[in-house]
Amino acid sequence: MHSTLHNKNILLGVCGGIAAYKSAELVRRLKDAGADVRVVMTRAATEFITPLTFQALSGHPVHTDLLDTEAEAAMGHIELARWADLFLIAPATANSIARFANGRSDDLMSAIYLACQSVKAIAPAMNHAMWSAESTQNNIHTLRERNNHILGPASGSQACGETGAGRLMEVNELVESCSQLFQAGLLQGLKIMITAGPTFEPIDPVRFIGNKSSGRMGFAIAEAAVEQGAIVTLVAGPVHLSTPEHISQLNVETADEMLQAVMSQIAEQDIFIATAAVADYRPTELQHQKIKKSAEALQLSLTRNPDILSRVAALENAPYTLGFAAETQHVKDYALEKLKTKNLRMIAANLVAQQNNEQASAEQKDSGFNSEYNSLHVFWRNSSEDETISDKILNRTRKSELARQLISILAQQYNT
Repeated sequence: MHSTLHNKNILLGVCGGIAAYKSAELVRRLKDAGADVRVVMTRAATEFITPLTFQALSGHPVHTDLLDTEAEAAMGHIELARWADLFLIAPATANSIARFANGRSDDLMSAIYLACQSVKAIAPAMNHAMWSAESTQNNIHTLRERNNHILGPASGSQACGETGAGRLMEVNELVESCSQLFQAGLLQGLKIMITAGPTFEPIDPVRFIGNKSSGRMGFAIAEAAVEQGAIVTLVAGPVHLSTPEHISQLNVETADEMLQAVMSQIAEQDIFIATAAVADYRPTELQHQKIKKSAEALQLSLTRNPDILSRVAALENAPYTLGFAAETQHVKDYALEKLKTKNLRMIAANLVAQQNNEQASAEQKDSGFNSEYNSLHVFWRNSSEDETISDKILNRTRKSELARQLISILAQQYNT
């Protein structure tokens, strides 16, 4: 079963109790489950285990101060509260539990708790008499009524030498409990490779053959796939876009470089989505010096580039393949032809000629390449052996929303 914690942002709060040493192992196990973990500590917690330990294990700085001058506008607690998908406090002492229940916000931990609107889970750890005390039980009751998840405590021998309820749950049990707080995504744990953007084929040191692709559609699809729990590798041509969170990005420039990057990892992938606008041709011979502007005409000899999508689809154990067809006319006919000749499982087609068409509407012009908007006509084969074709039109909308709709169709067909 794939972990529902993959791609989740987990903020781990460590309070000042002897069980704080277990939180180090908890960080490791949460990261093993695919989560991105950051740690916030109370001042008392730093007396039991050093922030440096958590920094080394999480790969992020550890937060201990309410007013962080290194944070944006010195409002670190707000930034962390917004970042977290889950705020897990483990161990949670009786003192911290009382602070949470009574709305205190005079230290970093309680301020984050008060500001956080994400899922909250509290794992108590204290002496059995402190756990059974009426005030602690009243506080726990209050927190449960406010939709906090109370994880444990377990029973057993305690650091004080006594036995009873109050032990921090075992690390593997905590990870499993956290996993159950999230629903599995439609593509949970599946490995997906996506190509995006253009390729630039050099003519000489300063000129190239390329196209107008911005990469926005491919990047939007990558983010939509991550939202559904996928493990995404993005192979990007020359674009001016930031790498989305939780995505591994390989940067390339030419079609040959993109082919090499794809084939180096394709055997590990479950799904391959080819949104990149790969240049069909490249100059036969690269000029190593700048071509001087002298003659009235310049002739270039071009060689056909490798068809990356066809090569992937032709593999013996090919992943599920989704291609794209950006056409200037006869969109449906060309898309269906590509679906068949390239042996794809799915293809998404769109019309790109409208941007330069004086008769087109404003909406039509603001779609496709270099736009935040697009529309798609999606076609798919119902199985690898079935020649029956189904289709669905996705109307013009922002590429981010269009990507979610496309990923939903893809996930449904992949899981059928």
